[in-house]
Amino acid sequence: MTAKTEAIAAYGAYWQEMEKLYADPTGKSAHLDQYAASAALKNAEADAKRAHDRGRIYTGSVALTDQTVTKVDTSGRIPNATVSSCLDISKWRRVDAKTKKPVSLPANRLTKYLIVSTVEKYPGGWRVTRDAPQGKSC
Repeated sequence: MTAKTEAIAAYGAYWQEMEKLYADPTGKSAHLDQYAASAALKNAEADAKRAHDRGRIYTGSVALTDQTVTKVDTSGRIPNATVSSCLDISKWRRVDAKTKKPVSLPANRLTKYLIVSTVEKYPGGWRVTRDAPQGKSC
C-alpha cells in the first residue's frame, strides 16, 4: 500500500474508534491509541471524558466523504500525510446515557464540515496526531 492509502485507511479506523469511545460511558471499549497519538489522542479522550462526566454518550455514526491526501512527506524521520475530509456528524447523536433521550444542541451548529488532519507513521502504524476542523461546511 502507498502512504496515501495507508493514511486514509488509518483515518477511517480512527473515526470508527472515536464512535466507540464516545458511545461507551466508561471509555474502555475503544482502542483509540492504536489510531491516534499526540494532541489528537489527548483532545479526544478529554472531550469524551467531559461528555461522559456530564452523563452524555454519542450514538449513531460519523460519515467521512471526499477524503483527499493533500500532502505526503516520507523523507523525514517521521513520515506524515495531511488528509482533508468532509466530516458528517448529522447521524451522530448526543444522548443522555441513562434515558437515551437526545440532548438538545445549538440549531446553528455545523453537521457537515471540512476537517484537515495530520497522520504520522509510527513504528506501530499510522496515527492521527492532529485534527483541525476548518469551520466551513462541505
